[in-house]
Amino acid sequence: MTGDPERRPAPTPFGAYLHIPFCASRCDYCAFATWTDRASLIEPYLRALRTEIERAVEATLPAVTSVFVGGGTPSLVPADGLVAALAALPLATGAEVTVECNPDDVTAELLAAYRAGGVNRISLGVQSMVPHVLELLGRRHDPANVQRAVELVRAAGFDTFNLDLIYGTVGESDADWATTVGAALALEPPHVSAYGLTVEAGTPLSLTPERYPDDDDQAEKYELADTRLAGAGLANYEISNWALPGHECRHNLLYWSQGDYLGFGCAAHSHRSGRRWWNVRTPDRYIDLVAAGEPTEAAGEDLDDTTRRAEGLQLSLRTRDGVPVRALDVEALPGLVEERDGRAVLTRSGRLVANEIAVRLRDDG
Repeated sequence: MTGDPERRPAPTPFGAYLHIPFCASRCDYCAFATWTDRASLIEPYLRALRTEIERAVEATLPAVTSVFVGGGTPSLVPADGLVAALAALPLATGAEVTVECNPDDVTAELLAAYRAGGVNRISLGVQSMVPHVLELLGRRHDPANVQRAVELVRAAGFDTFNLDLIYGTVGESDADWATTVGAALALEPPHVSAYGLTVEAGTPLSLTPERYPDDDDQAEKYELADTRLAGAGLANYEISNWALPGHECRHNLLYWSQGDYLGFGCAAHSHRSGRRWWNVRTPDRYIDLVAAGEPTEAAGEDLDDTTRRAEGLQLSLRTRDGVPVRALDVEALPGLVEERDGRAVLTRSGRLVANEIAVRLRDDG
């Protein structure tokens, strides 16, 4: 046969999120659907997760281009059970498959099982490299294990990984944050996520106002992180995310572009063709519904075109691509927004007040 080989169009991006709701301990700021007292449910939960995925496949699930396994603490559950659930997904060639890990859980054996099961990206929950800051957050991992975990990730053959950081804890000095950023960069990560600490209702943090983060303090810490990360070659591509070229998280890009995805597991959210819905919150209820062959959906909503366009602009504003220049009055926002190739893009100062700028977005249809 002569000529070029057959070229197939790239599959339309479609994501899958798997929620693992188990943790060894609960962080003071965490409002996610996680439990520390239900280890007996881990095995039946993983079986239910695989069953839910298999049923979705039977209902013509598209080829999945990105997977994110979050929680909770996915690295807490047996790797074979998690990999079995992942194996049920119809992965597109070259799909990105990420698993969140607690640094303390990472072993060569765990990573080898993930690699054999198709996982190709690890996200390590670092938060801070300063022991007393971790204690303030209610985190229990040993900062020394972060370096060990990164070494194991590289040795296992993972080409890309992420370090998750949190800044703005009351009691975290500028020097503490600089130490965390510096220690993270010393590990030469291809991707870093850095989030300002937020107060969520119902968390231990929410019950202690004296621990609420300060906006000005968080702004200064954000600027420090952006300067240091950019200096190391990690470009900001979304307000809270930096990456070396080619190491951007494709799954998160799917979210920010209003792509379609299905969520599996308790409390998992889904979005498809303008409809979004979410599963029942507790693992007990979720397992029972799957066993009974019943739908796991708790509630949902259909978005009209106007709402979808407005949300699309809000999401796009957070990224380095920005929004069409007609969607913002750039001249009215000096120093906060700039025009680049017909797009209105947030400056670093603008990223600090993105929510305030978002209310000025205009949808001309």
